[in-house]
Amino acid sequence: MSEPLQLATEEQRRQFIELMPYAQKLGIEIESGNSEEVVGRMRWQPDLCTAAGVLHGGALMSLADTIGAVCAFLNLPPGANTATISSSTNMLRAVRSGEVTARAKPLHAGRTVIAVQTELRDDQGRLVAQVTQAQAVLSG
Repeated sequence: MSEPLQLATEEQRRQFIELMPYAQKLGIEIESGNSEEVVGRMRWQPDLCTAAGVLHGGALMSLADTIGAVCAFLNLPPGANTATISSSTNMLRAVRSGEVTARAKPLHAGRTVIAVQTELRDDQGRLVAQVTQAQAVLSG
C-alpha cells in the first residue's frame, strides 16, 4: 500500500498554494496537511472587509473552500483531480481583526464524491463559521 499524500514541509505547502492564484491573493496559507486533516489560515485584511471592518463572508467562504479542496485532493486516488460541486456555510460570528484558522476533515471519501467539513475559528478559538462541501472526484 502506498503512503498517504501529505504536505509535510513548508516548501510543499507554499508550492501548493502557488497553484491557486486566488487563494494566494487572499493570503491563505496551509499550516499542515494530510488525508485526515488540513489546517490553514488567513489574516484579517482591510481590503477583504465589508462595512465597519468586518471580514467579508465571501473571503471566509474562500478560505473554507480552499482548505476543504486541499483536504479532498489529499484523499483522491492517484491521477484524479477534484472540483467543488456544492457548499453549505453557516456564518456564526464576525471577524474584525487577527486571523482565521480553518480545519478541514473528510466526512466521506468515495469513488465519485468526497465530502469535507471545515471549521473556521478566530484568534480566541471561537467558531466563526462551519462549512460542509462536496467535491467531485474527476478521473485523469
